[in-house]
Amino acid sequence: MPRKAKKSVDIAPLGLDLLEDVLLREDEAFLEELEADWEGEPVPGVLPLIPIRDSVYFPGMIFPLTLGRECSVRAVEVAQEGRPRMVALITQRDLQVEDPRPGDLYDIGIAAEVMQFTRIPDGMLRVLLEAGPRIRVRRFLQTDPYLRIEVESLPLPPEPPTPQVEALARTVTVQFERLVTDAKGIPPEALVNVLSVDEPGRLADTIIPYLALRVEQKQKLLETLSVVERLEKLAAVLHEESAILEIQKDIRSRVEKEMGDHQREFFLREQLKAIQSELGEADDRASELSEYREKIQSAKMPEEIEARAFKELDRFEKTPLVSPEAGVLRNYLDLLVSMPWSTLTEDRLDITEAERILDEDHYGLPKVKERILEFLAVRKLAGDKLKAPILCFVGPPGVGKTSLGRSVARALGRKFARLSLGGVRDEAEIRGHRRTYVGAMPGRILQAIRQAGSRNPVIVLDEIDKLGNDFRGDPSSALLEALDPEQNKEFSDHYLEVPFDLSQALFIATANLLDTIPPALRDRLEVIYFSGYIESEKRAIAQNHLLPRQRESHGLSEENFTLSPEGLVHLIREYTREAGVRNLHREIGSLCRKAARKIAGDESTVVAVDVPTLEALLGKPRYDWGKMEDADEVGAATGLVYTEAGGDTITIEVLPTRGEGKLTLTGQLGEVMRESAQTAWTFVRSRLTTLGIAEDADKGKDIHIHVPAGAVPKDGPSAGVTMVVALASAISGRPVRCDVAMTGEITLRGKVLPVGGIKEKVLAAHRSGIRIVLLPAENEKDLDDLPEDVRAELSFVFLRHADDALKASLR
Repeated sequence: MPRKAKKSVDIAPLGLDLLEDVLLREDEAFLEELEADWEGEPVPGVLPLIPIRDSVYFPGMIFPLTLGRECSVRAVEVAQEGRPRMVALITQRDLQVEDPRPGDLYDIGIAAEVMQFTRIPDGMLRVLLEAGPRIRVRRFLQTDPYLRIEVESLPLPPEPPTPQVEALARTVTVQFERLVTDAKGIPPEALVNVLSVDEPGRLADTIIPYLALRVEQKQKLLETLSVVERLEKLAAVLHEESAILEIQKDIRSRVEKEMGDHQREFFLREQLKAIQSELGEADDRASELSEYREKIQSAKMPEEIEARAFKELDRFEKTPLVSPEAGVLRNYLDLLVSMPWSTLTEDRLDITEAERILDEDHYGLPKVKERILEFLAVRKLAGDKLKAPILCFVGPPGVGKTSLGRSVARALGRKFARLSLGGVRDEAEIRGHRRTYVGAMPGRILQAIRQAGSRNPVIVLDEIDKLGNDFRGDPSSALLEALDPEQNKEFSDHYLEVPFDLSQALFIATANLLDTIPPALRDRLEVIYFSGYIESEKRAIAQNHLLPRQRESHGLSEENFTLSPEGLVHLIREYTREAGVRNLHREIGSLCRKAARKIAGDESTVVAVDVPTLEALLGKPRYDWGKMEDADEVGAATGLVYTEAGGDTITIEVLPTRGEGKLTLTGQLGEVMRESAQTAWTFVRSRLTTLGIAEDADKGKDIHIHVPAGAVPKDGPSAGVTMVVALASAISGRPVRCDVAMTGEITLRGKVLPVGGIKEKVLAAHRSGIRIVLLPAENEKDLDDLPEDVRAELSFVFLRHADDALKASLR
């Protein structure tokens, strides 16, 4: 095809990287061909067709295409075989159509010459095309395996140079020059190309590809054959683009004036918002606000709280996103919409099933289980009329207080949440921080409710007796409202600032001792005492719960690890000393680890633990079981005490020496215990004659009372009877029976008053091998809590006066 060399060409603004890659080949002949202008032979009447998805090409362009569809690749291959190497380019009406048919294409497109093509590894084809004249589709001759059409050329009507055409050309050129200057998306080289064009018709075809127009707009311009009409339409399009640029400038100016240059992020967001407002599109902020509005409506809040939520949402909408207040409002709205204002789980009111679950999870504890079943029974009959009780499980460590709370939730079919209150000293931990503080958050109670996702969960307040207080407030006082059934219907959290109904939640507090709980808080609690486990209960718990659990966690089975009943009893008696089973759990875990070491190391396939092998695995026994005094002694009496770990026995020693009648007390005794010693000594001095010794036997003697384990603080009045017996034995020289243990408070007149912890104390006496237990007469009713086998093995003497204790214990 003949060419005119050294003419300017319009390099399409698309695919310049491919074009540069081609030019780097330094093919002089090819470069001359690129620089030529279209002045070829007439377009053939039949051409292979390449459907174009999302663009419109104009005459005079040189542009690359990447082809992947089979029909397009075949069309190029067919064109490459013929002379001239030409294809038809027609734009699709819908770019989503993958396999276009005749009705999916416009009628007018362009003819283009295939200048070069390259196959790329993924099976696609990269083609460099030079656009020729406009063509019209007359009819489709073939659709498979590629499209082939009959076309007719559309020569441009002759447009003699007139003042109108010249004016339109100059107007379009000036408009485009202004657009290139103001807009950032058009390269400066485009203006150089446009200014080098002299023909008015070609001027329009050169400018249009640089404009960000829709496919439909470009297609209409391509179909406009009249140069005057095309320049008029192009002038209108350029005027519209210039107007949009002016709006953008105005938007940018307003935003900069309002926010200042130092808030660039906010400026960009506001600019985006203003642009989208001009275009009528919703932005992310509007979407976020709409999402919050829907969540508030679906949260089913009380009316006054819902009104408060919408008020806060309005504030959030008016607050700049970069303002710290926006983050505070967003967190507050998140809390409001995530609280379970109306979500309640349905209680499982099957008493039999609840009892089965409680028995499955915990052995023993009949009183506690009975109280839970009573609550369920009343709930079944009274419904929502029943106010949820505030239970408090009090007992030594390791007896299952916290885990029983989880079992209660399982039995009721409710959600479970746990709050650890040990060491909490800040009131804000309970009631939350006010939103004015940096890092403010709701209190632990509301966090537990939100975590549970229900308004009626079981919430365990663990270690409530270990709450502290300092300059930040008293957390126990903050609990008063939450734990009062008469007040917690409108619990107020400082962060939430609106009342929340806690009346449906079941609170269970746990404590080791009641003494450290403030009286006002203690008055709101329904106390349920947990006593320590006896040996038979520990055996059952170990066999049914602890041993299977440890086997599973250590990868063992009943076939390769066993613990004999005798070995378990030996483990309980001589390797643990506790009211609960926590240390027993640890020791069983230690045995499992040693067994796992032997099995994994191929030393043995089965590990059977009995009494002889227990010492080899765990070392020497740590405690003496059933160890009481070997013989009757003068001035040494066995007392029964109650500690956080359960009951225990102590020996109170009294030794008279020469002196001036001074009474010395050692063993880190508390004030109450010291007063009990003074009272006991005064009473014994008043009974010297009864004891069969001279009235002045105490003269010239100092009395030293010592309670062993001097590093352990001791206090309480229950050692009064024991001190009376030890003092009387030391003064009279009569030995105290070694198989007798005692407890009780003494008065100055010798009356014996009741004390607490009877079950734990009697169990400690039984464990130590004691046979006779002296108890205050008013504590006789407490023996009902003792197991029958323990009561059968002990003899009880009930004391009303200290003389009864002297008669029963002195030889």
